[in-house]
Amino acid sequence: CTHYLFIVVVAVNSTLLTINAGDYIFYTDWAWTSFVVFSISQTLMLVVGACYYLTFTGVPGTATYYALIMTVYTWVAKGAWFALGYPYDFIVTPVWLPSAMLLDLAYWATKKNKHSLILFGGVMCGMSLPLFNMVNLITVADPLETAFKYPRPTLPPYMTPIEPAVGKFYNSPVALGAGAGAVLSVTMAALGCKLNT
Repeated sequence: CTHYLFIVVVAVNSTLLTINAGDYIFYTDWAWTSFVVFSISQTLMLVVGACYYLTFTGVPGTATYYALIMTVYTWVAKGAWFALGYPYDFIVTPVWLPSAMLLDLAYWATKKNKHSLILFGGVMCGMSLPLFNMVNLITVADPLETAFKYPRPTLPPYMTPIEPAVGKFYNSPVALGAGAGAVLSVTMAALGCKLNT
């Protein structure tokens, strides 16, 4: 029971991170900073839960199934936000699935070697999710346009959406997210595997 409860808790928390990433006012104000932060946080939530679930069952494909759980949770939650007036097409693409498939692939290709899953799978998952997240953002509504199309009437004036300063701190949010994600994901993959021992 504890095993499955952990899976549900991690998946729900992953969904909450995604909803925060879908907060178009926050995204617009902080631009690439929030993209990097949310890409890394979602990568870590995915990799710890997926590695735990994968090594718990020992069946390649389980990580992808876990990512599917996260995706469905997110669709349901974003549907509730849609009822509150939010645009439904903002960050609902299942960006976790390809990265979870890489975890499964690393586990399957190395004949269920846990250490290879941690090292290879962690690096591949950490490097790939920011890339898929950027593809996701390209395919959905423009955050800045959305922020002005769906203004929040309760926002104080100082929180009015501003033009994001792209490149002010760094020029490649995907590279920064992938680099940090690749390092941190290995640690979280090890944690996910360790929780089964």
